[in-house]
Amino acid sequence: MAGSTTAERGERQQESSGPPPRLRSRRARLRAIALLGLALVFLGIPTVWLFYGSDWLRAESVSVSGTRVLTSAQVESAAEVPLGKPLISVDTGAIETRLRQKLPRIDAVDVVRSWPHGIDLKVVERTPVLIVHKGGKFVEVDDEGVRFATVSEAPKGVPALELTLSRSGTAAASLRRFGESRLVREAVGVARAVPAAVARETRTVKVRSYDDISLELRDGRTVVWGSSEKGAAKARTLTALMKATPDAGYFDVSVPTAPASSGS
Repeated sequence: MAGSTTAERGERQQESSGPPPRLRSRRARLRAIALLGLALVFLGIPTVWLFYGSDWLRAESVSVSGTRVLTSAQVESAAEVPLGKPLISVDTGAIETRLRQKLPRIDAVDVVRSWPHGIDLKVVERTPVLIVHKGGKFVEVDDEGVRFATVSEAPKGVPALELTLSRSGTAAASLRRFGESRLVREAVGVARAVPAAVARETRTVKVRSYDDISLELRDGRTVVWGSSEKGAAKARTLTALMKATPDAGYFDVSVPTAPASSGS
């Protein structure tokens, strides 16, 4: 028994001569972390050089899509893409800002890196829904009431906006309350709400006050719309009224539940 006890004590002493299991595990983890760090360093240096230092991934070309009135050359010039620089370092946000500032006709633009050498400019232009006569030229107004471009020729099929805002009486009060920009947006709302068949025939949208907006059609007929409120109901009423009285020259849907028509 004594010999057996001595042998067991020797085995325990031999087992306890090395570091504790917890310490060995910690050292193993530290070695693994160190090896991983070295691997990342050796892998990272070539990667950084590839993106920033080599000539393989540099901005060399610009492509433009989505333009209708603008030319690709105009967009590319306004974008000022820094050709020759590493593609990854090109500031796409700054390009977008420059395009919006220099070319107000642009409603939206997506600037995309096209690896390995390109920058793609995907443009959405504003669409005019009204035009304003100004000094022999025409200012285009989009569906948000933004006056975004002045052109020498009126776009085909786009009605003119006529602001006849009196400086006295009810119209003046409307102008003071809402402001000209708001009244322009109200006119835009009316232009968007009218039935498609009527929109194609609309020559002028006249604004006298917030609740006094009317349409002049190309054949001389007049539509009194009122305010831009209840646009969908007014559009349905106008369609029905024109079908019921096709020879009328005057339609009033300012109160869609009590429409009226007259003249021939």
